[in-house]
Amino acid sequence: MGWLKAEARILLNRRSLILGSSAAVTLFFSSGEAPAADDFPNRPITIIVPYAAGGSSDTLVRLVGVEVSEGVKQSVIIDNRGGGGGAIAAFAVKQAAPDGYTLLLGHSGTHVFTPVLFPNSIRYDPLNDFAMITPLISFPTILLVPADHPAKSVEELVRLARSKPGGLTYASQGVGNTAHIIGEMFRVRANIPLVHVPYKGGNPALTDLIAGRVDMMFSSYLSSGAHVEAGKLRMLALAAEQRSPHLPELPTMAEAGVPAVGIDTWFGIMAPKHTPDTIISTLHREFVNSAKSNRVRDHVLPTGADIIPMPPEEFAKKIASDIERVRQIAREAHII
Repeated sequence: MGWLKAEARILLNRRSLILGSSAAVTLFFSSGEAPAADDFPNRPITIIVPYAAGGSSDTLVRLVGVEVSEGVKQSVIIDNRGGGGGAIAAFAVKQAAPDGYTLLLGHSGTHVFTPVLFPNSIRYDPLNDFAMITPLISFPTILLVPADHPAKSVEELVRLARSKPGGLTYASQGVGNTAHIIGEMFRVRANIPLVHVPYKGGNPALTDLIAGRVDMMFSSYLSSGAHVEAGKLRMLALAAEQRSPHLPELPTMAEAGVPAVGIDTWFGIMAPKHTPDTIISTLHREFVNSAKSNRVRDHVLPTGADIIPMPPEEFAKKIASDIERVRQIAREAHII
């Protein structure tokens, strides 16, 4: 992993040398006319990331940035702007010049969950304020129980929930995230009593799951795989439409008897609305090539993630479909 850290340092150093701070980004773009689309790109491209440096999504986008930088022969600068569940970063890109030089690493939180569950907390429209470029990766979600839990299958878990007074408990990283919504999907679709136990982050939730303080949790393999391999957690099913090639023996929730449970966590690249189509086309080509590169594949695939590039119009349709799906389950579960 030394090469990965080295590349991350290079990109961080580039950011310091070229712009120095996020404030410099604003000055840079306000200092004159945007370049013509047929001249794109002729200066560094900035990707605003809605997380602090060092996380899994930040590492991913830095790897992608290295590939894109080599493709367009320009530096790619990573600007980390955490806070507000990603709303701060998304709003910053909404307001940026539509010239292709300021992009967003959007995700299912910024463009699906938060807009549906907390619409008054954001100042952007997830579809109408952005030009979609391409999704990069998605993480399917796994139903997990403690290793010594009496339920050895989804069927046994459902039966246990119905027989136990008050039902069972399920953990999540907090209200309104993927694990919470899929947990509610499971409760509604299986018609079982479940109690949501929200935590402040995935690590404390997994810690209590391992200790048996909660009965189950939906989590990605990236977060839970090490605990599964260590024999501390047991996987029961994949909350996805198809089995994962990384976990071929794990049945889907539908195969386990509870269909229509699951929604993936995805990350993708977006630009401000009104960015010229020619620029979107160039960026789409470069980011798709980067996602398919050996460098990115070798890092992503072992985590259980899927590489899912698609045309901009299909990306927009996926987001719209995810929004409607989450809105429907939120209404059924009386969350909104």
